[in-house]
Amino acid sequence: MARKTAQDDPLVPVTLAVGQEDLLLDRAVREVVAAAKAADADTDVRDLTPDQLQPGTLAELTSPSLFAERKVVVVRNAQDLSADTVKDVKAYLGAPAEEITLILLHAGGAKGKGLLDAARKAGAREVACPKMTKPADRLAFVRGEFRAVGRSATPEACQSLVDAIGSDLRELASAVSQLTADIEGTIDEAVVGRYYTGRAEASSFTVADRAVEGRATEALEALRWSLATGVAPVLITSALAQGVRAIGKLLSARGGRPADLARELGMPPWKIDRVRQQMRGWTPDGVSVALRAVAEADAGVKGGGDDPEYALEKAVVTIARAARSRGRG
Repeated sequence: MARKTAQDDPLVPVTLAVGQEDLLLDRAVREVVAAAKAADADTDVRDLTPDQLQPGTLAELTSPSLFAERKVVVVRNAQDLSADTVKDVKAYLGAPAEEITLILLHAGGAKGKGLLDAARKAGAREVACPKMTKPADRLAFVRGEFRAVGRSATPEACQSLVDAIGSDLRELASAVSQLTADIEGTIDEAVVGRYYTGRAEASSFTVADRAVEGRATEALEALRWSLATGVAPVLITSALAQGVRAIGKLLSARGGRPADLARELGMPPWKIDRVRQQMRGWTPDGVSVALRAVAEADAGVKGGGDDPEYALEKAVVTIARAARSRGRG
């Protein structure tokens, strides 16, 4: 029977997991281990750090066994292996052993690039595990989590979950698991709000939403709650900047359907609808004032001022006033 290709068979001789997102790296390992144990319940799994894989250790672990047992050898932080051990691994890549699967976890940077290149040249199955630093990446991750379990969630629900939970993929995955276990049918924004209301109220995006809507009192309450629960000030200034910029983009855009504007402005259609509701009362001058306030707050929270909390409060009040500038015009 023909083997699968190197990219879809977790039991190929070598799997290379590249990136710095711990959850994705762990999942790459679990996938291979699960496949190996499905093929042989007695599979021996060795999970090693660089200091545990000394010169000669790999040869010992991959030497032929009288019982031809299946084995999975996991090498974490492969970019930190010693030069002599890297030579061993490169030599092994040229002639991998039968019934043994080697998993190399590599950060993907310049350090240890020779080993990375050698594994790719040898035809290793590669799994991308990039650090998800952008909100759009985390949003795509949440959508993928729902799809993976065959469940449907509205775009607003996915965005609310990211806003409430933040950047920790393990917590996002856990939240999706909880929601899909507890809720039948499509998961919407109201459901996410019921489950994560405390965290959602503490999110930086809630502060920004209330500010650009001109609701100064609610924005200040959300700001104080966010700071009290440990939300980093830089995340709040970032959310404020995104909120004001979205208003500015839509103010300067030509009228049209949400789908057309979404393509023009690089926003999802549902966000176009939300920003349209938020932009009532805004003027171009108001956007300019708000952007200056955000820039001043950003400088304040990054060391340019003595009181980051005051800098944020001042920005929130200024933005909320700018949101009502048309009515004062």
